[in-house]
Amino acid sequence: MTAVTDEDHGKGDGTGKPDGRADGRWDDGLIARRAAAAEAREAEETAPPTPAEDDAEPQVEAYAPADGPLPTRLDALRELVGLSRARLDRETLAEAGRVLDEAAARQRLSSRHTVIAVAGATGSGKSTLFNALAGAPISDTGLRRPTTSQPIACSWTDGAAGLLDRLAVPGRLRRRPHPGPAAFDEALQGLVLVDLPDHDSAATEHRDQVDRVLALVDAVIWVVDPEKYADAALHERYLRPLAGHAEVTFVVLNQTDRLPGEAADLVLDDLRRLLDEDGIALGEHGEPGATVMSLSALTGDGVPELREMIGRFVSDRTAATRRLSADVDAAAARLRKVYVADGRPGLGERAREEFTDRLAEAVGAAAAGQAAEREWRRNASRACGTPWLRLWRWYENRGLPGSLDRMGQALTPPEEELTARQRVEQAVRIVADDAADGLPGPWAQAVREAAFTGAQGLPEALDELAAKAGTPGASKRGGGTETGRSTVPQLGGRPPKPPRPKWWPAAVLAQASMTLLQIFGGLWLVGQIIGVLEPGLVTPALIMLAGVVGGPLVEWACAAAIRGPARRYGQDAERRLREAAAGCGRARVLDPIAAELVRYREVRERYVTVTEFSTTGR
Repeated sequence: MTAVTDEDHGKGDGTGKPDGRADGRWDDGLIARRAAAAEAREAEETAPPTPAEDDAEPQVEAYAPADGPLPTRLDALRELVGLSRARLDRETLAEAGRVLDEAAARQRLSSRHTVIAVAGATGSGKSTLFNALAGAPISDTGLRRPTTSQPIACSWTDGAAGLLDRLAVPGRLRRRPHPGPAAFDEALQGLVLVDLPDHDSAATEHRDQVDRVLALVDAVIWVVDPEKYADAALHERYLRPLAGHAEVTFVVLNQTDRLPGEAADLVLDDLRRLLDEDGIALGEHGEPGATVMSLSALTGDGVPELREMIGRFVSDRTAATRRLSADVDAAAARLRKVYVADGRPGLGERAREEFTDRLAEAVGAAAAGQAAEREWRRNASRACGTPWLRLWRWYENRGLPGSLDRMGQALTPPEEELTARQRVEQAVRIVADDAADGLPGPWAQAVREAAFTGAQGLPEALDELAAKAGTPGASKRGGGTETGRSTVPQLGGRPPKPPRPKWWPAAVLAQASMTLLQIFGGLWLVGQIIGVLEPGLVTPALIMLAGVVGGPLVEWACAAAIRGPARRYGQDAERRLREAAAGCGRARVLDPIAAELVRYREVRERYVTVTEFSTTGR
């Protein structure tokens, strides 16, 4: 039988009363005392999840100052996610959405409390340190592993129930510090300390709990020992990914009592080196960063210094804000590749002009201008040419397969239509690639899709608009028409006749006069030959010669006079067809591209706002 000592009588059974004094009475037997202790533990395990003392005070909202940068960054991140849903997949925006949800949840809870988790590997002594900070053996310690299977919380003040509910800490594992100096330390008022399971535990559910709680607490104390401080699992899985959270991170080298001489300083220096390689900024010489120190939780050496640092940290009441700011920085860093372009993307004036040139080439604007100029010259020669030359041209062009009239009525061969369509597609592809050059992948794809979607039906639209590109007598602003006839050759049709200038009737009258002189002189000579008129060859010959020479001179003068107007007419026809092609291309291709670029610039501005007040330099 086990003897009962005075020390056994001095221990508590978990109810705060001496052994055996359940219900205010003494139980002298050892079995009775053990039964009472078992009943007390069972009652504690079945207690409601939210202790009464945690609900004594209402939760306090809005921990972040209204004029601080965090609300602005969160609003910008929320707008960024909203504007990007149609362009980015859900997986890409998942982390940003999680940060927004956690920020909203944290803002609804107490601003007077700072939740700090104590994390570490198996055997690092984190539970011992947790008990040392709380001033009472709250968390189990010992050689059996793991000793901590669920998070255990110790709250220095009331009103932390909502925070502990968010961490899913059961009510039976919520504690208060032991009455003493640690419990009444003014600097620690508002502290909620959480002891986590081992992050390297063989039990998967333990590691999952560590990962879940670490994503929700305001700060974390990493406890490492001289044997595992360089463990790759710790650095690669936790410290390196959370390098941006240096301002809310404490790294404590525990069990220094096991190191002889100056070995503790050497190990601490090596730990700082590893943290620096992980990208964690160290809070030295007054600079913001992680707190790194050594102590022995078992002997108490260095614990008061750590408690003092934690007190200053809690009194500042900015841990939650700094934690959320670091979360925003991390989310923004992950999104950088989908928002930050390599150069200065956009659609410059040169790219627009080249696109217009390609469309004009595809619809044959230059050829149409040349055809219009030739048609002007042809009409001038018909109107101002000699009757004999006009008669010959009529005879030459009457119904012949290769005549200009037949050629004007011929439709465009299918091969040429196919070539024009390919040119349009090539023009669209080139301008889309120019606009998307340097853009992040999703936005470059959106620009190309907008261009190709708008280009559907573009060749047909160009054919339709080319026939309506211009009218005779239209004003310089491209206004109304006088005769309703198009000045631009229709694609696949016969070019309409161009208008005649005002001086053409005078030229026609002069040409008619020259023709009459020829006829009159010729008849005079015929009359002399047959004897009807008196002989005299000089006068009728001169009259006839004047008509013969004057006709070509009039035609030559008219040809010289129409050279400039014909060229301008052709240029005007080319310009109108070019403007029609440019307007159609702008409405169907350039404007959708520009809209996508504007959308990208808008989300880029939101992203800049998110990263503008970065606390980690990311």
